Amino acid sequence: MGKSAAGVYLARRFGGEIINCDSMQVYRGFDIGTDKPTPEMRKLVPHHLLDIAEPSDQFTAADFVRQALAAVRLIEERGRLPFVVGGTGLYLKALLDGLFPGPGRDPELRRKLEQEAGERGWQSLRRKLEEVDPGYARLIGEKDKVRIIRALEVYYLTRKPISEHFEGTRSEVADFHLVKIGLQLERKELYRMIEERVDRMFQDGIVGEVRSLLAAGVEESAPPFRALGYKHVLAHLKGAISLEEAGRLTKQDTRHYAKRQISWFRKMAGVTWFPAGDHASLAAFLEAQFAA
Repeated sequence: MGKSAAGVYLARRFGGEIINCDSMQVYRGFDIGTDKPTPEMRKLVPHHLLDIAEPSDQFTAADFVRQALAAVRLIEERGRLPFVVGGTGLYLKALLDGLFPGPGRDPELRRKLEQEAGERGWQSLRRKLEEVDPGYARLIGEKDKVRIIRALEVYYLTRKPISEHFEGTRSEVADFHLVKIGLQLERKELYRMIEERVDRMFQDGIVGEVRSLLAAGVEESAPPFRALGYKHVLAHLKGAISLEEAGRLTKQDTRHYAKRQISWFRKMAGVTWFPAGDHASLAAFLEAQFAA
């Protein structure tokens, strides 16, 4: 929480531009539920990798790395400073550590895995992943079907866990002066802000946004409909749950997601932590980094 505001503040202060690192903010039309930077923020500072994918696209970590590196080069050519802002840990790890030259997709293997999921449920595949690669399983969402399938696909094709492949990658930004900053909140304050954010999403019209997306032909299976809030709004529109229940479940999911994010980034080496909102300390820290 507070990443967008901090990013805009620092980018303005140090002549920078922002590269989005949120896996759902790349999708066009999914605005309210993904909490994209406001139009005012985008006027203050150039933003990259927002609204670049169609809802039907499966935007991957490899896509992110390729486009993020292109944005970095463009920003540097302008003599400005790139700020990568967002909380999708897998995307950030792929950018910082590199992507492994893994095997391509195997349609037949994927079909078999998806068939098993249809017959036995996704938890069956989740348990298999926990057996062969428990570390990676802890890093992804409980129901992240795309990454569960990919991780099992890589394992069955190479007989090596995907986490081991990641360990042998080469970083494209190893020669950069990297500064990693994390924002933290007291748990009580974090939960209060989550409550406010979800209430604001529903007040701002996420239900109407979903109706419009469906009316425009976006399939319920589209990847961005996995984003926090959207699946419960879909359930509400089908009459399966009340609007109040959709809000409650979205808050619950967001709290769980925040816990996973905290766990992920606490394990990342070299992160310096600051209280969210303490922009003055952030600026002083960066000034010291550039002076060193």
